[in-house]
Amino acid sequence: MFSTIAHTTTPGPDSEPSQFILPDLINDCHYPLRQNPHRDAASRASNQWLTDVAQLVEPEIGEYIDVDAGALAAFSYPDADAFHLRVCSDFLNWLFIIDDWMEYNAVDVQAMHESCILAFRDPINFDMERVGVKMCKSIFSRFRETAGPGCTKRFLRGIELFFVAVAKQVYDRAQGNMYDVQSYIALRRDLIAPTMSYSLIEFVAQIDLPDEVMSHPVVKALEDAATDHIAWANDILSYNKEQSRGSAPWENIVAVIMNDQGLDLQAAIDYVDQMCKRAIQRFESNRAILPSWEEDVDRQVAIYVEGLQNWMVGSLHWHFNSLRYAVDQDRIVKLLPKRPLS
Repeated sequence: MFSTIAHTTTPGPDSEPSQFILPDLINDCHYPLRQNPHRDAASRASNQWLTDVAQLVEPEIGEYIDVDAGALAAFSYPDADAFHLRVCSDFLNWLFIIDDWMEYNAVDVQAMHESCILAFRDPINFDMERVGVKMCKSIFSRFRETAGPGCTKRFLRGIELFFVAVAKQVYDRAQGNMYDVQSYIALRRDLIAPTMSYSLIEFVAQIDLPDEVMSHPVVKALEDAATDHIAWANDILSYNKEQSRGSAPWENIVAVIMNDQGLDLQAAIDYVDQMCKRAIQRFESNRAILPSWEEDVDRQVAIYVEGLQNWMVGSLHWHFNSLRYAVDQDRIVKLLPKRPLS
């Protein structure tokens, strides 16, 4: 069970908080931050890709340049060569763009799902003028140049899981459905697209782990722990932006905890901080009991587990540097005024 934090229940309209204090997420995550030396070149090329392939124009393109997906890729895949880092940067740009388009109902989720799956499965022969599809073809035609069959299978499976999760979220939002903690955790694990992102660990290292390894309960537990840490830290750091734009309040673990546990905002933030700490503890306890396979497989597993670690610490530092989140370094977050979801 998580630590109990004694705070008052959710305040009424007359006593809504004006700020909250961020946990010390950076120091709690003790893994070393490493940066890929090809970051600047890959970022520049990927930003140009936003114009040439994604066909974005101002002001939209400026918003995605500010996201700085190239930095997230450089922190998360620090050992990738220039070619592989560029593919990862483009993939992350695609993920942010597609996720935003679907969240704001700019595209039909089912149609985008079907066309992207077809484009990823056959990037050479599948032809469609839809921009989202062109992005998929651009990424996957390069991905499959070096990706192994197992890695490719996991990447495609991740796409399916991501689109199914987004479709459920869109449906639940339209129906006014709310989540309890466990149902939100299950959904959130697919919404942040970990299977795709983690398959890129194999892609950049040019390894292809056996199915028996990737399906092992300890490996799955490591993935879940990494995913939970990434997701909960994101929900803490994005809470202010999300509450200000009128997002459905149950689409963030902080708001779900407030409703489920009857906590005020600061208490919920502190509670989710405990969840982040527990995720790191789970990661370490499962790393300690990893089984051994043959020598070369063990080498690849070690690379993969370090890649999960890089995602945990890299994503965290990226949040503090990306203008998408605009996190103040003094950890005192003043709540932005609420505005309707456009």
